[in-house]
Amino acid sequence: MFSPFSRNKSDSDASSATDSSAQLTAAGTTVGKGRPTPSRKEAEAAARARAKVPRTRKEQAARQRQLKSESSRSLRADMKSGKVLLARDQGPVKAFIRDFVDSRFSFAEIVIPLMIVSLFVPALVFPLFIVLVIDLMVLRYRIRKQIAERFPDAPLKGTTYYTLSRAMQLKFMRMPKARVKIGEALPEHYR
Repeated sequence: MFSPFSRNKSDSDASSATDSSAQLTAAGTTVGKGRPTPSRKEAEAAARARAKVPRTRKEQAARQRQLKSESSRSLRADMKSGKVLLARDQGPVKAFIRDFVDSRFSFAEIVIPLMIVSLFVPALVFPLFIVLVIDLMVLRYRIRKQIAERFPDAPLKGTTYYTLSRAMQLKFMRMPKARVKIGEALPEHYR
């Protein structure tokens, strides 16, 4: 007997085939959410914790700090990986500047450790400063020339500051993280 609320065997086979094909990507691998499904007990405990209303101002302030800390931690991780870019880092010219600075060895990267050494040897301060200024002037000249060739319509305003601020940072502290290694060839197009 046929019932409109029951499934017959062909319907269940078709739905399971659809579900399994939805889980496959173009490469033929399955896609998951990357973490185990929480148990019902864990999910309910988390929901209760989120729904719990702070009773005092102190609890409310602590909750606000916790939320702000969690969101800033995830934003910082996304910025470091390059998924999220601040307004100052967006655009093809800025991407080119980052790659150009990251692909060359800059004396400015080692100036900070050398300045600590120069505290004990004061005669090194002035020569370090002169070499740093020369290195940054050469970098500015080379990058402006490259920007004029690759992006003829792009304005040069702000590129010097962006370049020098990136070059003065130690490589492991740069945000967004460097995409190219020292000496690596840069892509032709940044559009």
